[in-house]
Amino acid sequence: MLKFNTFGHDMVIFHEQEIRKKSGYFQFLSKEPRENFMQDLSRIIANTDFTLIPIVIDKRALNEPDQPPSNIYHLAMRFGLEQLYHVLQKLGQADRITYVIFEARGRKEDADLELEFRRVCDCNNSLGVHLPFKILIADKKTNSEGLQFADMVARPVGLSIIRPGQPNQAFKILEKKFYQMQGKEGERIVQEPYIYPHKAKGPKVVLEAQAPVG
Repeated sequence: MLKFNTFGHDMVIFHEQEIRKKSGYFQFLSKEPRENFMQDLSRIIANTDFTLIPIVIDKRALNEPDQPPSNIYHLAMRFGLEQLYHVLQKLGQADRITYVIFEARGRKEDADLELEFRRVCDCNNSLGVHLPFKILIADKKTNSEGLQFADMVARPVGLSIIRPGQPNQAFKILEKKFYQMQGKEGERIVQEPYIYPHKAKGPKVVLEAQAPVG
């Protein structure tokens, strides 16, 4: 309904950069409609049931002399698949096929990504195991709610790491979506973003009893 209420149709695809820079469809929103849109969008994200397993690549550290050159997109994908596999193990779903959807970036880039995806799943990962994932690459014009959510949450999570003192209202909503599990004493354990290189964090324990998000 948000798209219909704002634009009169649902063919608009939400991209974080266009929303932030007021380009595309969003350049035509005046101040009050834009404020209403942002409030409604934040409310929808807060009320939607989904789980985040964030991977943050620190490009500044990768540019240091002792770091070998890497394809950052492929690195993020590998770490993401490994973290997802850990979560599926905890949920007892690691023996089932899971589809992982990527937004298309170009013919060559997509072919390289698919090749690397298959390599990672074929035991070329830090776990040394076969990962039960299959890849789907969707066109940028695909009106997928999941891809649009993924696009909108990436920047706030990244900014929370590289600019921790900067006000970040979006992150306050998103950190409640991080994967959670219940500890032995009934405490809620929140898995913080996986940060590469050299800054990977373990689970953060919050002392309160609460069922895990699934």
